[in-house]
Amino acid sequence: MTSTTTTAGSPIAPVAPSHGALRPLGLDDVQITGGFWAQRQAVNGSASLAHIEHWMEREGWIPNFDSAAAGTLSDLDRGGREFSDSEVYKLLEAMAWEIGRTGDAALDGRFRALVGRIAAAQEADGYLNTNFGRPGQRPRYSDLEWGHELYCFGHLFQAAVARARTRPDADDGLLAVARRAADHVVAAFGPDGIASVCGHAEIEPALAELGRATGERRYVDQAALFVERRGTGTLADIELGRAYYQDDVPVRDATVLRGHAVRANYLAAGAVDVAVETDDEDLLDALTTQWENTVARRTYVTGGQGSQHEGEAFGHDFVLPADRAYSETCAGIGSVMFSWRLLLAQGLPRYADLVERTLFNVVATSPSHEGTAFYYTNTLHQRVPGTVPPTEVASPRASSSLRAPWFAVSCCPPNVARTLASLAAYVATTDDDGLQLHQYAPARIRTTLADGRRVELDVETAYPTDGVVRVTVAATEDRPWTLTLRVPSWADGAELRTPDGVQPAPTGTVSVHRRFAAGDVVELHLPMEPRVSSPDPRIDAVRGCVVVERGPEVLALESVDLDGADVSAVRLDLTAGVREADGRVLVTVVTAAPADDAWPYGSPPAPADQARAEAPLIAYHDWANRGPSTMRVWLPLA
Repeated sequence: MTSTTTTAGSPIAPVAPSHGALRPLGLDDVQITGGFWAQRQAVNGSASLAHIEHWMEREGWIPNFDSAAAGTLSDLDRGGREFSDSEVYKLLEAMAWEIGRTGDAALDGRFRALVGRIAAAQEADGYLNTNFGRPGQRPRYSDLEWGHELYCFGHLFQAAVARARTRPDADDGLLAVARRAADHVVAAFGPDGIASVCGHAEIEPALAELGRATGERRYVDQAALFVERRGTGTLADIELGRAYYQDDVPVRDATVLRGHAVRANYLAAGAVDVAVETDDEDLLDALTTQWENTVARRTYVTGGQGSQHEGEAFGHDFVLPADRAYSETCAGIGSVMFSWRLLLAQGLPRYADLVERTLFNVVATSPSHEGTAFYYTNTLHQRVPGTVPPTEVASPRASSSLRAPWFAVSCCPPNVARTLASLAAYVATTDDDGLQLHQYAPARIRTTLADGRRVELDVETAYPTDGVVRVTVAATEDRPWTLTLRVPSWADGAELRTPDGVQPAPTGTVSVHRRFAAGDVVELHLPMEPRVSSPDPRIDAVRGCVVVERGPEVLALESVDLDGADVSAVRLDLTAGVREADGRVLVTVVTAAPADDAWPYGSPPAPADQARAEAPLIAYHDWANRGPSTMRVWLPLA
């Protein structure tokens, strides 16, 4: 394992390994100050958090804790699914990061009130769950396959870590609640306890991070024990098969992610944490192979993962149908978690490439522009116009129609909220020799390198609208250090401009090592011309189609821009090229609705007169913000 830097103190970040190739910079070091992501963070803080809290109160998910504390909770009046506690904990985590980001005093008051209601429901031995263990409920840990008890604990631990790092002197008691719960888990599932795992991975990365935050090695050891047990058949077989919850093959023997896509990514993320903290090179190598094969064979062009509606699961290699894409928002967030941990461990830019693709084309796609409606799944081809969902009723979760205010299973809204609130922690890292920029946004960076050198940078960019990333040294010391910038894999022809001149910037990373002075400017120029990408020929579902991309954004054709035509009747005429005008990407399409025959097979039809017209493409993350429409990302060629 490459290990060039050790984390001294915990950054205010979701992930803080004790060592690795790179050290993450947290919310205390990096602030996103404008542009694409700042706008989304602002909407998240001003609209999404209150919206999510409102629905959790209304649906009874938060009141479950009140009833549990009062001793009146029963299955008859408990709100939500068996895992609804976890969504409340994700809301807490999102609030904690937002308080750390903005210092919002009113939000802090709401946070403390919510912690008080949760803490009142904790039992004397540390157990905390509103769905098991009380009169009229099933016994604790009687349904490890589906009960989600340990999964819920995991999200509680991550909320506590967020609070401990953003407000280490807080007296609300959340960290103490989490530690009592973690002690209970270690006692119940340790080497001499229940020899099993949770059907939904999540506690693994959470225990590892709680161990890092508290210095309690036994939490990391318990995470390692859960990772080693997985895949040994400790859970009962089910109709979907043990692969559904990754209990079919030991983690270190697997070669690709499989089964439920969220579970798979959460488990992989936790296994990376374990590999790093235990210096387990073999485990890290296995996870690297899994990442490589999953990206090469089981990932959509958007970065989305999970092609099967049944089991919300990965399909076989190259089974990536556009119109049946599940691509759950939470799976995208899990992929970011997995990739980010590998980046910190190994320092390779390919991981940040996938993080960027997934952030722009999955995470940014889920919430509406107003931040009060969300996608659970993210189709790449909408064949029929969506229907406007009801505003006062929770919607079915798997319908990619129009974004819904709430779902009966609403794991995605609070997951998006916690990701956006903590997003500054994914922008930059340091090592013993300098600072690395991985994601591009206007930002203020103020940090200290491992040897005590102070580095202050200001990043200016209109990315992804524009490809110029301007980094100005605001302050530094009179000693050389290295600034490293990621050059995305799609950015052939990028250019770096420094005080010493202009040079090509090959894809991967480009570095400047020098004795910087205040006022020095380094500019990365990324080519942002639209590009046409073809699928691997083994992806049967989109053979004969292409996708248009611009920078990190996948583009889509939406029927709103076709004068009422259906996107399924449109073909792309590449002979006319792809051009930009007035901030829009324009393509030429031909439209010819095929005849409706009694039998849809036969000889190829004779060429017909086809109407040609120019049509704009939009960023995929913006689709369905203008009312019901049809849409497709992969465009068949004329």
